[in-house]
Amino acid sequence: MLDIPRLRVLRTVVTTSSIRASAAALGYTPSAVSQQLATLQRETGLRLFERSGRGIEPTAAGRILAAEAETLFEALGRIERVVGDLRAGRVGTLSIGYFSSAGSALLAPVVAALRTEFPELRLDLLLTEYHRDEPDLDIFVEESGAEHPGAVRVHRIAADPYFAVVRVDDPIAGLPEVALASLADRPWVDNDLRDGTCRQVLLDACAQAGFSPGFVVETHDYRTAMSFVATGIGLTVVPALGIGELPEELTTVALVSPTPVRYLSLAVKESVARHPAVRRAVELLEGLVSAAEAERDDAVGTR
Repeated sequence: MLDIPRLRVLRTVVTTSSIRASAAALGYTPSAVSQQLATLQRETGLRLFERSGRGIEPTAAGRILAAEAETLFEALGRIERVVGDLRAGRVGTLSIGYFSSAGSALLAPVVAALRTEFPELRLDLLLTEYHRDEPDLDIFVEESGAEHPGAVRVHRIAADPYFAVVRVDDPIAGLPEVALASLADRPWVDNDLRDGTCRQVLLDACAQAGFSPGFVVETHDYRTAMSFVATGIGLTVVPALGIGELPEELTTVALVSPTPVRYLSLAVKESVARHPAVRRAVELLEGLVSAAEAERDDAVGTR
């Protein structure tokens, strides 16, 4: 079995490209670092470094081994955090995965309630666009034909329809709804990652209506897109959960024929499904989504 401290030395040397810098970072002497690398090369039977001037340069094998070791160190990091929690008297950790618009709309009240009701529970919040870890509780947008990885319980919590966001002086502002096809010749402001699931939902609905949106500006988040709409450059189409509080110069219009809809689900790891904090988090999220849907329906009904 490979020695973990030697793998850590390898990773550090590959990162710093320096024996001396690695020794300083790890609290070793340069000769001790060199000895660890030499031993690791013997253990693996691989040439991990080669001379380059007065220093050394990792070989392809050295870089690959260091990269593969990252998964091991991530797992060790999680174990070390658990040990720290236990030493501090905390009863455990709950990780919650989320995507951007769900985070801004739902997470703050959930976290506040959990902190009050489970003060010794540590919460790790993972923006899933940037984290590879599989969280204990994951709020995600369903993707057609894709299954959530791992041993999890999945259930849908909301249908999240898209709305057109326009200026209040736009010709369609104030209408209860508009057909999606009626926006075909309008300038659009893009608002999502090019290959994102949420964007694909919108593009599929537009294709069903017989057109492809004419994007005049490309942005990658809803708030920025809406700031462009406020200038009069075009309209944007955003899921209800991502709209939030609009500036006074903007309003929303419901879309029909068809209505683009994304579906939000919760995935809960089987291993933590019975934990009281997990059950409470699910209850809170479902309640917030239901309240948001009722408020949206009331707002549409009063137009």
